Amino acid sequence: MTTTLPPTAQHVAGPPETAGSIPQQQKGTARAHNPRAFTDWVAQVSRDDPGARSALRSGLRKDLDSVRRMHRLVAPWLPEGRSADVERAYYAVAAMIASQPRGALAAPDPESTDDDPAHADGEQMPAKSMRRRRVSLGTVFATAVAEGPGREKEMRAGTAESRLNLLTRQSVNGLHRHLPASVGYLRSLDVDVDWAQLLDDLSNWRRNSGRISRTWLQDFYRLRARDAARQADEADEKELAADAEPAAAPASL
Repeated sequence: MTTTLPPTAQHVAGPPETAGSIPQQQKGTARAHNPRAFTDWVAQVSRDDPGARSALRSGLRKDLDSVRRMHRLVAPWLPEGRSADVERAYYAVAAMIASQPRGALAAPDPESTDDDPAHADGEQMPAKSMRRRRVSLGTVFATAVAEGPGREKEMRAGTAESRLNLLTRQSVNGLHRHLPASVGYLRSLDVDVDWAQLLDDLSNWRRNSGRISRTWLQDFYRLRARDAARQADEADEKELAADAEPAAAPASL
C-alpha cells in the first residue's frame, strides 16, 4: 500500500506537506503543472515509496479506465482544461518512470531544475542560465548507440534506427503501444530519458507528430554523423601516431 500523499501546492512549491494535509487540486501554481516538476516528483516517490511505485507501475500499457491505483497520485498534477491526449500522456509517462529498475531512479540534479526546450544536445547554453536542457528521444537513441561499445549490453545503430523510425510512423494509439518497450530498452542500457520532454511530445503528438518526428530523426542522424566523424578522426590520429614511431633497428647479421 502506498504511503505517499498526493502533492499539494505547498509540496510542489516549497515546504514538504505534513502527514495530515488534505489532498487538493493545485490551482494557481505554475510549477504545479510543470512537466519537469511532475516527472521529478514521480521519480522521487518511485524511489522512496515502494507502494507508490507499485501503484504507478501498474498502469504500464493500460488505458485510463484500468489504472485505478494511479489516480490518487497522478490526478492532482493534471492541468485544468487538459485534452484527453495530455491526460493520457501524464499517466503513461508516470508508469514508464516507475517501471525502471529501482537503481535507475537517480535523484535529479538540484542545480538544474528548470526547462529550456530551445536547446538540443550539442549546443552551448547561455552563461547566464543553469537551466536543464531538453533532450529529444532521437538524441537518447543516438546516445545509446554511441555509449554502447564496451558495455555489457549495447544498442546497435541499425536497431536504434529501426526502432526510432517505427515510433515516428505511429498514431497516438500506436505510439502509446510501442513506446514503453523502446523506453524500457533504453533504460536497461542505463541511458537517461528526458521524461519531461517525452511528456510534452506525447501530449502534442496528435497535433504535431510531423514536427516532433522530424526533431527526433534530425537529432539522431546529426549525432550519429558527429560520432562517425569523431571515430574517423581518432582512427586517423592512431594511424599518424603509428607512422611516426621509429622503425625497429634491423637485426645484426
